[in-house]
Amino acid sequence: MQPAANIQRAYSFANLSAYSFKERWLIRAADLAFFILIKLIGRTVKFEIEGWENWEAASRDGKIPIYTFWHNRVFLSTYFWQRRGIVVMPSQSFDGEYIARFIQRFGCGAARGSSTRGATGAVVEMVRLMRAGCPTAFTIDGPKGPRYVAKMGAVLLAKKTGNPILPFTIAAEKYWEARNSWDGFQVPKPFTRAHVLIAPPIFVSANADEALLNAKRDELQNSLDDLNHRGDKKPER
Repeated sequence: MQPAANIQRAYSFANLSAYSFKERWLIRAADLAFFILIKLIGRTVKFEIEGWENWEAASRDGKIPIYTFWHNRVFLSTYFWQRRGIVVMPSQSFDGEYIARFIQRFGCGAARGSSTRGATGAVVEMVRLMRAGCPTAFTIDGPKGPRYVAKMGAVLLAKKTGNPILPFTIAAEKYWEARNSWDGFQVPKPFTRAHVLIAPPIFVSANADEALLNAKRDELQNSLDDLNHRGDKKPER
């Protein structure tokens, strides 16, 4: 597939013909509901940013970031980073489909594997899209957890592309939490403050061996743990 076709596919809604009529209706309803909810609440949130110089460092010399964050921060992350063309890798599932659609409404893209290659094919597509100039993002403990445990995807993508991993979190001062979900999904309350904390970029050598890859994953884990700790310490006002 040519780069232009890859890019067009990432930013276009997927065909839902494999789903039943009821599932198609539910996917479209959930997509629109989340889009409207994120748009309305996001407009009321006051964002305070710490570490923007780290985003600038990750964007120098022709590099583009691999944004990396926890799954339960999707709500505000989608709003804050909208219209940047960031490509994510949704799971191949009912939930993954409506998530892909509402993030696409915010100007993001979705990298999908084929029905046979699955996640491996989606990672290959993300490599191609990065080489075509598209930034990417990982909910690094998704799609099913364990919660707050970093997986290897962003590290492997950084090795393949030479682009830096950019860990961040968005910590809302007041939010609702889905206590029955594996990730404790957070929905910010209207008019709350939210702290955007961006860590220094992490670079991975193209010739990194397994030991170095594991060390980089540990570095990413520690960076995100530190962001969580700092975000949780922000006082309510």
